Amino acid sequence: MGFYVNPGNKSFWESIRSSIYVDKTGLIGCINPFINTNEKFICMSRPRRFGKSMALEMLAAYYSCGCESADLFKGLKIEEDESFFENLNRYDVIFLNMQQFLIEAPSGKVTQYLEQEVLRELRKEYGEILSGRDRGLAVALREIYVETEREFIFLIDEWDCVMRERQKSEELQKQYLDFLRNLLKDQPYVALAYMTGILPVKKYGQHSALNMFAEYSMTDQSIFEEYTGFTEAEVKHLCERFTMDFAETKSWYDGYELAKGRPIYNPKSVVEAMRRRKFSNYWTSTETYEALKVYMDMDFDGLRSDIVHMLGGGRIRINTRSFQNDMCNFNTKDDVLTLLVHLGYLGYDCEAEEAFIPNKEIIREFENAMSVGGWTEIMRVLKASERLLEDTLSGDGEEVARGLDRAHGEAASILTYNDENSLACAIGLAYYSARKDYRMVRELPAGRGFADIVFLPLPLRGKPALVVELKYDKSAGAAIQQIKDRHYTQALEGYAGEILLVGINYDKEKRDKPHSCVIEKLVK
Repeated sequence: MGFYVNPGNKSFWESIRSSIYVDKTGLIGCINPFINTNEKFICMSRPRRFGKSMALEMLAAYYSCGCESADLFKGLKIEEDESFFENLNRYDVIFLNMQQFLIEAPSGKVTQYLEQEVLRELRKEYGEILSGRDRGLAVALREIYVETEREFIFLIDEWDCVMRERQKSEELQKQYLDFLRNLLKDQPYVALAYMTGILPVKKYGQHSALNMFAEYSMTDQSIFEEYTGFTEAEVKHLCERFTMDFAETKSWYDGYELAKGRPIYNPKSVVEAMRRRKFSNYWTSTETYEALKVYMDMDFDGLRSDIVHMLGGGRIRINTRSFQNDMCNFNTKDDVLTLLVHLGYLGYDCEAEEAFIPNKEIIREFENAMSVGGWTEIMRVLKASERLLEDTLSGDGEEVARGLDRAHGEAASILTYNDENSLACAIGLAYYSARKDYRMVRELPAGRGFADIVFLPLPLRGKPALVVELKYDKSAGAAIQQIKDRHYTQALEGYAGEILLVGINYDKEKRDKPHSCVIEKLVK
């Protein structure tokens, strides 16, 4: 065993011995069919701390020859797969953590240092074949293949760190991508190449240097959806095991909605919450909010409005196809929002092509980024939201209407009212503080239609549920009547307690007092 060549199974052994281990070995069964096919090049991009490195350590333990891993996988999902023994410890594995090479290599010599280190280990195993003249890594691997017919599986972690951390060095980036292309493309010794990173494959002009890779990213994970993070069933099991409230966990860490509508949870945050038995910002605490603020403050027309729209619970349609898969070339606001999807700050619905803020943890990070300047008006709306909620819970419709008037005045320069949908986003923003005690749901199926906004109280908060209906140029009374006529309270099936029906109308002709509000109490 070596450090780069056939690294063994110790890291995976440590993972399964940890206090929390979620079985993701089914990923191996998804990958095995790709070996020695035209689909053998896989680029799996996810946000930081979403389990990318752990997955690679699992694959290294499974594929690496020179170690016996059958006992490690005993009782895990992959053991039931028909391909389990066919590929178990059958390949030479080359494991490359590009972050390590970027840190250790002399300036500008990342690929040269990588070749030197990997060749040094290969000579220990294949010394007779590689004796004599110096050669590059690709040439050495071809010679090994010709002499032995040994095939290699390449596992590359943090493949995109050169793009992320050397953003200004286009020459280094191009050299690095050309190196990977020469090492992997059309080479007979490659049985499989599996790369992980935050960004999909870098685009240069019309073609990518690594166009042989199939990309599975936060905009489309395809068959690998359930291995992107924790599934709902996995999180429910952890909540039962650690006696943590599932609804609260969902409010904090859910929201990464993928193609099949399957909820995906942030694994880092869920694990920390279970271990510490406390809900908090664990994923976002690993990186300063300044990183988010840089992108929020970019001067693209409509970007600030879109962010405010999402803070209010809305969704924004974006075009992800123009993004160049780096962190410095932006041509439109869509490119910025697409990067935030890949970084994990936004969720993405690939069927509707819409971005949104996924959960309470991420909402707080946006608030932190706005609090340091440049978003003064919006911060005033957020700070006033506590009083607005208090007035709502006390049933004071007139004071709620005045509060909404003030909020509208503050946010008017960024968020305009055009229809009931934009009104809903503005109302969601005005009730921002409610998310401490509630889960806010937009367009909740209920009775004969969809309730505009429903605030579902989190357990042990002692708060009433809120069903909010919005009208544009009609009346607050009509909104209340619609809640009743269409039986929107049926959306709260299983809920027992007080419900407040909140009807809100916006009249664009009334410049001074455009909002009106009626609140009624219902006990279910």
